[in-house]
Amino acid sequence: MRKRMMLRVATFLMVMVMMATATGCGDTKTINGVVYDTYGLINVEKKNLDIAYEPIWGNIIWGIILVETIIAPIYFFGFSMFEPIGKKSPIKGMVPN
Repeated sequence: MRKRMMLRVATFLMVMVMMATATGCGDTKTINGVVYDTYGLINVEKKNLDIAYEPIWGNIIWGIILVETIIAPIYFFGFSMFEPIGKKSPIKGMVPN
C-alpha cells in the first residue's frame, strides 16, 4: 500500500514537471525586421510602446514555485515576464495579428 502511494506521488510529480517544461520561456520576436526581446520588472526599458506584449504564464508559475531559490524568481520576474506578440493596432481594443 505504501509503495503504491509513493508511485502515485512520483507519477504526479513527473506529470507536473513535464507540463511545466512545456510552458514557460519567452521567445524574442522579429517584427518588420526588428528583433524585440522579452522584458520584466527590472529591464522595463526594453519595452517598446508600439509593440503588444503578453505575460509568459509559464515563467510566472515557475517564479512562484521556485520562490525559495531567490535566483529563479529574480530572473523570471525581472527579465522574462512579458513577450512580444506583434504591433499594436491603431484601433483601440482591436487584437493584433
